[in-house]
Amino acid sequence: MLGLPKVTELHKQLPKKAIYAKFQMNTAAKEKIDADISKIIIVNEVSPAKIHIPEGQRVKTFFVVQAILKKKDFAESTIATLSKLIEQNMLFILECGDEHKLAIYHTRLMQTSWQPKNSFELPLKGLTLDAVWENIVVQVGGVEIESGNTLDEQIAADDRRQRLQKEIDRLEKQARTEKQPNKKFELASKAKAMKKHLSELENQKKGWNSL
Repeated sequence: MLGLPKVTELHKQLPKKAIYAKFQMNTAAKEKIDADISKIIIVNEVSPAKIHIPEGQRVKTFFVVQAILKKKDFAESTIATLSKLIEQNMLFILECGDEHKLAIYHTRLMQTSWQPKNSFELPLKGLTLDAVWENIVVQVGGVEIESGNTLDEQIAADDRRQRLQKEIDRLEKQARTEKQPNKKFELASKAKAMKKHLSELENQKKGWNSL
């Protein structure tokens, strides 16, 4: 799968009951996973013994896990929960009908868009598995790393910009419906200040990217 070397291929089903038992999940958590996922299969194991790329300081091996979904509007927290519980680096292939998407958890859950089956290729780029894993995170998450930032710093910076934009949208919406002139002005002023700050951050990002 994903154009990975054949030597990495596995076909090892991961029974949901075994996951529930190992992590002593409560009924609500089990029902949430059951509502979204019908089957979980480990399809690839990428390790130094198989691809002759040395392990990194953080990543010794990683697995590609196929999750057959019951519906496309699954709860993202389901995949995030599995990623946190199972102490392995995992790239998910989420499959539903004749489409699939990639998902990976790295400080937060990141996903591609839905694509036709077998349309994804995943080149293994990097001198160590640390670098290979980071390149996969960048590809799946669509992360553009600014000069001087680590991957984690860039994800945090992107998250701050997204939160700032959401707060601007909230304030502007509230200002449009506010009846009191003073309160309306206050909300609009806050939104304007935040937009200026966001613009400065975006210009800073463009400046780094042009270097």
